[in-house]
Amino acid sequence: MRVRPRSTASLACAFIAAALLLTGCGGGDKKESADKPAADTTKLAPLPKVAPDQVKPLVGRWVAQQAQDYFQFKPDGTGVWIKQSRTLWSGTAIPEGKGKFRFSWEGGDPQTSSYWGVEIADGGAKLTFAGTNQTYTKAKA
Repeated sequence: MRVRPRSTASLACAFIAAALLLTGCGGGDKKESADKPAADTTKLAPLPKVAPDQVKPLVGRWVAQQAQDYFQFKPDGTGVWIKQSRTLWSGTAIPEGKGKFRFSWEGGDPQTSSYWGVEIADGGAKLTFAGTNQTYTKAKA
């Protein structure tokens, strides 16, 4: 007996559908899964209020020597990281003390220092971004 390719394809589809049904994939109540938060969702704390005097050493433009990127910070603590006219990060610099600042992430405060922040050194003339270990110098106004 000869099996036509079309019926083989139908049989394969039926087999896959049955396998998905038995393993619990591809079915079920979608509303139920939408109500549950994802297991890997990280909750971030709300952004703290940043006073201008807390970020004063950070305010201005910080330029990298080799790379074509820079950080720009305003007196309210908001800032951007730009490389070749492309925004790589925008958010708020959160003071940690002793010249260290962590960056907000997705609108929240990660509450821990990490590679996503900067440290000011050399009397306020140098800024080091922990993410790349790149050093930036403060541009003259």
